Amino acid sequence: MARITLDQWQAFIAVVDAGSYAAAAEVVHKTQSSVSYAVSKIESGLGVSLFEIQGRRAVLTPAGEILCRRARHLVDEAARVEQTAGRLAAGFEAELRLAVEIVFPTWRLLECLQTFGGEHPDTQLELYESVLGGTDELLLGGEVDLAVCTHVPPGFLGELLMPVKFVAVAAPNHPLHQLERDLTLEDLRRHRHLLIRDSGSSRSRTVAWQGAQTRWTLSHKATSIRAACMGLGFAWYPEEIIREELAGGQLLPLPLAHGAERAGALYLVFADPDGAGPCALRLGELLRTASLPLPLTITQNNGS
Repeated sequence: MARITLDQWQAFIAVVDAGSYAAAAEVVHKTQSSVSYAVSKIESGLGVSLFEIQGRRAVLTPAGEILCRRARHLVDEAARVEQTAGRLAAGFEAELRLAVEIVFPTWRLLECLQTFGGEHPDTQLELYESVLGGTDELLLGGEVDLAVCTHVPPGFLGELLMPVKFVAVAAPNHPLHQLERDLTLEDLRRHRHLLIRDSGSSRSRTVAWQGAQTRWTLSHKATSIRAACMGLGFAWYPEEIIREELAGGQLLPLPLAHGAERAGALYLVFADPDGAGPCALRLGELLRTASLPLPLTITQNNGS
């Protein structure tokens, strides 16, 4: 049986975050003496010192730092257990949060949401249209319930939804289409490359070719596609998201000798597969149905 209660761990974390016993007491809505008692119970019960005095400040000891990290995980997990119980008791989630990489075809996504909205009209939906590291951050930060992403973040499981074929394109009047021969990377380097900005705060993931002398980095795929149609640059786009522009001749594939097409994939990831409610599971089913008919394979990323 645990010698330290969850309330005592919460009081300890509050002291660390607030910086003092008095401030922590306000956060946890307890008296200062009860917060101090909770910390002393941890120290006496486990035989460790959590804080040491440096000047006028109390700072964490090395043992305190380790226990603080573990305690945060414990408290967060307890909160997730309660949230899961609440969703199960309610039957259906009141709110659902979904992140979708912009390379997922918009028309397929909207068909899913149309069906889902008809079946669950009372469920609030928050949609994040994300790019690269932004999707990872939303999952890792616990800000979404499920995601469609091009990369399975460490510690999550992903189901392969569909392959993505990226094609190099430009408007018919673009100079690259006037050369009337197979193009090389050297040809591309002389022209403007249109990119879509990573929506992550660190912007640490870069998968696009970076060899052009001039690049325009835009925030939205619609803006980027429109710029390409106007002849403002060339780009690699998922074939499915520019199908209308290709069919209408507004964009044409570039006749690259090598690298005209690139392969990628999209994965369906649940933030908490065991705790996913019926609405999250139903939306996942709709996203699977809307994707290309590929056998689903399980991918695990443990960060190694």
